[in-house]
Amino acid sequence: MKIVRLEWFTKDEQFPFFIQYGGHNENTDLHKHDEFTELVIVLNGNATHIVNNESSFIKKGDVFVINDSTCHGYKDPHDFKICNIMYKPDILQSADPALRISNGFQALFVSEPSYLNIHPYPSKLSLSIPNLEYVSTLISVMMDEYRNKLQGYETMLTSRFMELVVYLSRQFDTKEKGPSSNLLHLANAISYMEDHYIEPLTLEEIAEQSDISVRHLNRIFQSYYQTTPVSYLKRLRLERACSLLKQTKLSITDISHKCGFNDSNYFTRLFTKANGCSPKAYRRVQ
Repeated sequence: MKIVRLEWFTKDEQFPFFIQYGGHNENTDLHKHDEFTELVIVLNGNATHIVNNESSFIKKGDVFVINDSTCHGYKDPHDFKICNIMYKPDILQSADPALRISNGFQALFVSEPSYLNIHPYPSKLSLSIPNLEYVSTLISVMMDEYRNKLQGYETMLTSRFMELVVYLSRQFDTKEKGPSSNLLHLANAISYMEDHYIEPLTLEEIAEQSDISVRHLNRIFQSYYQTTPVSYLKRLRLERACSLLKQTKLSITDISHKCGFNDSNYFTRLFTKANGCSPKAYRRVQ
């Protein structure tokens, strides 16, 4: 079992904290952390997360915490991009006592990381698209502070990190108060869509796979993601198209078909509306 040490990433013993954007194109071996904790935010794509030899599908918007007693790794990544924040657990001692006893904080940062060692995989936090955008903004500010290391950056980073901890704790607390069955149906729907998005899918088929009605499928998508299943499906296909435009020399027509669009003209119109330029123009600037 590989042991990963925080000093591999930072030599600053006075401020044992590290943040980075991570892109995984290949499987990542199972490993453990040596006396540090890792907060992971999935910014794009999906993968299979291996935790103590158990597997779980993770995707854009998922957030989880891995402590130093859990082994984990990733396999079968697809456009998988994450933010890793590595820290010594004492940094959370500066949290307000009221926050530290809140359900969201206890679940996300205390209970569930420990629970991973006795249970295959607890419920994780899944951020809606607007909430993920807000978190991404916080992360961007933290990345700038960490890279530039201006005077007082340690204080700024600690402050921003605690802001992120509070925000995620609130989101987890809100999720826990909602009906868990809806989250399960939504997770089933999204997993099925992300596994079959290049195929011709109907709302009826997605709803059937999720064991709910089409009406309820639309309702929970609006509630948790502020979008429709159809819009989510189109976004998956357009993200795949962007990857193919950057990584291959396939024709626009071939790419449209490989991404689940039968009409290349419709694909071009949709792509242009979403990205502000045509597929050809997008490929030229990559």
